[in-house]
Amino acid sequence: MPGSGEPPSQQPAPIIGREAGLARLRGLVDPVPQESQVLVITGEAGMGKTVLLADAAGHARSAGMRVLPVTGRESESKLAFAGLHQLLRPVLSRAAALPGRQAQALQGALGLATAPVAADSLLTGIAVLTLLSDLSERSPVLVVVDDAHWLDRSSLDVLAFAASRLDAERVMVLLGARGQVPPPGFDRGFPELHLEPLSAADAGRLLDAQPVPPRGRARAQVLAQAEGNPMALIELAKVIAEDPAASRRWAAEPLPLTDRLSAVISSRFAALPEWTQAALLLAAVADGPELTVAASHGGGPDALTLAPAEREGLVTVGRAGLRFSHPLVRSAIYYSAPFAQRAAAHRQLAQALHDQPDRRAWHLAAAALQPDEQVAALLEATATQAQHRGGAAAAALAMERAAELSPDQADRARRLAAAASMAVPTGQADWVQDLASRALAVTADPLLRLTARHDAGWALAYSGQRSAARAALISVAEEAARDQPALAWDALADAAILVYHSGAATCRRAVSRVLGFLEDQQAPSVSHEPHRLWIRACTDPFGSRTELVRNLHQISGSPLDESALWRTGSAAWLLDESELAVTLLQDAMQRLRAPGQQGTSSPGLTALGWAYIDLGRWDDALQAAAEAADLAEANHMELIAAAADLIAATVLAMRADSAAARRHADRVLAHADLAGSGLLAARARRALGIAALADGSHRQAFTQLRQLFSEEGAPVHNIFSYLGVADIAAAAVHADRRMEGQDVLEQVLSHLDGTPSPRLEQLIARARGILAGPDEAEAHFGKALSDPAGDQWPFERAQLRLDYAEWLRRRRRINDAKPFLTQALGTFRRLRARSWVQRAAAELRACGVAVAGAPAEPDALSELTPQQRQIVRLASDGLTNREIGDRLFLSPRTVSSHLYRSFPKLGVADRHQLRDVIARAITPAPAHENAESDAPH
Repeated sequence: MPGSGEPPSQQPAPIIGREAGLARLRGLVDPVPQESQVLVITGEAGMGKTVLLADAAGHARSAGMRVLPVTGRESESKLAFAGLHQLLRPVLSRAAALPGRQAQALQGALGLATAPVAADSLLTGIAVLTLLSDLSERSPVLVVVDDAHWLDRSSLDVLAFAASRLDAERVMVLLGARGQVPPPGFDRGFPELHLEPLSAADAGRLLDAQPVPPRGRARAQVLAQAEGNPMALIELAKVIAEDPAASRRWAAEPLPLTDRLSAVISSRFAALPEWTQAALLLAAVADGPELTVAASHGGGPDALTLAPAEREGLVTVGRAGLRFSHPLVRSAIYYSAPFAQRAAAHRQLAQALHDQPDRRAWHLAAAALQPDEQVAALLEATATQAQHRGGAAAAALAMERAAELSPDQADRARRLAAAASMAVPTGQADWVQDLASRALAVTADPLLRLTARHDAGWALAYSGQRSAARAALISVAEEAARDQPALAWDALADAAILVYHSGAATCRRAVSRVLGFLEDQQAPSVSHEPHRLWIRACTDPFGSRTELVRNLHQISGSPLDESALWRTGSAAWLLDESELAVTLLQDAMQRLRAPGQQGTSSPGLTALGWAYIDLGRWDDALQAAAEAADLAEANHMELIAAAADLIAATVLAMRADSAAARRHADRVLAHADLAGSGLLAARARRALGIAALADGSHRQAFTQLRQLFSEEGAPVHNIFSYLGVADIAAAAVHADRRMEGQDVLEQVLSHLDGTPSPRLEQLIARARGILAGPDEAEAHFGKALSDPAGDQWPFERAQLRLDYAEWLRRRRRINDAKPFLTQALGTFRRLRARSWVQRAAAELRACGVAVAGAPAEPDALSELTPQQRQIVRLASDGLTNREIGDRLFLSPRTVSSHLYRSFPKLGVADRHQLRDVIARAITPAPAHENAESDAPH
């Protein structure tokens, strides 16, 4: 007799003391909502979460909404996507209508695919979002999640991902979870309703509503023991009615409230007939549809057997099956039984579940008291299957339990090491570290130990212990160098990622030393050349730049796999070979966007976003940032999320949307460990500095940008701090701090060892020109403008032209200044860098040139949000709403809503007119941009 997982649609008894919560939930579903909302309900056990959810579900059905319920089950909390399958079971037939790759990902996650499907948590999340959106086209949808704390982590992540992207859909999500805080994924700013204990007056009203309300001292005792918990009030009142002396015993047996309730339930369970106890224990062990399977094999309880428990109020039995009156009832029954009885029930269910190997394996594991290789092997197979479906947490849990049940120490070590590797994608660094440490404690196998230490190094890095992580990864690289060179290069390349994030000199020196050691052991093979290039680009991009650029072009001309492509492309970006970087990284992203690969693409995607900014492809940069943010959320990658925020902040700052830029940057500054990440610190300070420059707040800009370097001029980050030298100079001059700016520049450049890239040479020359005296400035500007390589970075080139033209105009060399101003204005307009457009236009007017307003279409596009611009561009290319949603990880209805809101701003009536709007917007302004020589006259 299975439980449907569906809250009953109506409650026969009035709900006392929760009037405000009831009104809030009912208001979300009746009248029927026209757009999505999410509400998370938290509270301790017995506070009434299930009752409120059931009431809301009943009102939603009455209002004509479709209700999709799911109830978390402790027995399924380790099964990948068990909760998601329960939720979508009634509508799975609609999955076939999803876009192809979404349908494949969802069917693969639920174990319904006929052929193997690569796991992809992002595509699974967008598939659920699209499915809910499609359902809401017919009628509004209410998703009711009860006992979310027992949902398996894979299902919870997918639901949180979909909920965070609901927008215009008529989809409501109500989620109830035990405790003070929302479950993982739903702790990111969703509205919350926390159920507090009932007031004394409401507690009294609830007691008075009981069939036999306690009186006198017993009443006071119940009120004191229950502490405002509605379930406790009801259950303790029943105890007093049956045993008036119970209240006197409570004073001598102080117990926490949950333990007291469990004891009350256990005593009622113990008073039942033996056959009813056995039936309830089997139901508690099954805790779901497995009971139906047991019944079909002759082992399930019948209604007559369950009648005594039903009379006691422990369960309800009906057409929907058996349901425990509260999760605490199931838990109390399960744990009050001796282990031998629980094990027998687990084995009984396992025997009936031969066609469900994952459930069977976990039941056998629950019945195992001693190591058992047969059960361990079944769990290992379950772990492998869960990993293929994208359930990283479920896979690691199964492999961990397999290790615990392994009689052979070598198998135990192997499985613990495998569990550590499987747990890496969960982002739970403490867990990975624990699994790796346990593997190291039981094995002397060199390769296994190195593999476990590599995982442990990752865990340390992910948990913010970067110094310890660097030491761990470096030691793995050193020890693996002779016999396991592939592992050695992988470990050192991972250590170089720490250098990239840190930018600290000590970190660079440590990795460089081991790089030399690896190179001394044996010449890197062709397959390891991208590792070597990446490591050297991170540790010493200026000291051997000529050689690195030569190696870069050699490597980029040879066939490369996905990981080699993103390492090589990222190295090209760090070396300011921006156009090559974009070519390589775009190729890498195209391959890594295949199902099952998306979680590995995020480092290359953020590098691509930064390279787009460098090349003046700012809309592409915003799109890359949005995609990286989606990947970060789906795969628990906080550093990637921070990088995505900073890419967006930088573009917004350059476009003078300073408030939005500060929101993105401040979010990073509030949550990131800036002491350990020079990358985030430098990028955040530069974005805030540019935002202040755009606002004309030059003192504030100088304060922010000065933090790119220490008091002695040492860079916060060995690469990215130097990108701000020209901005520091501009802020210093406009803030009347020219001499301080000159001192800072000289200090900063004294720490720059090696050969700067043409890009950095241009920035340095611009800084010197801005800070120089009247007679020396032109030489610096001229030096920078004479190198045509500077045109690769259009915004920085346009800033240089503007600064030089301003200097020329102040010298009354009006005719010399005009071409530079015209070119700069054209670039700024194309990039929609509003503050710099205004400066260039003002300078041209001061030269006596009439400047027309910017073309209407670019201005219209600039009124759209970055996401709306992406949608409009894709719609202009002829993509349907479903195709756009599939590309941008949005629901079709959200795409439609964005287009509806965009059309009036663009002055169009339908999508067929968008192509002309986009074509006019991207046509370069006829302002002779780049048409004349930059050489000073």
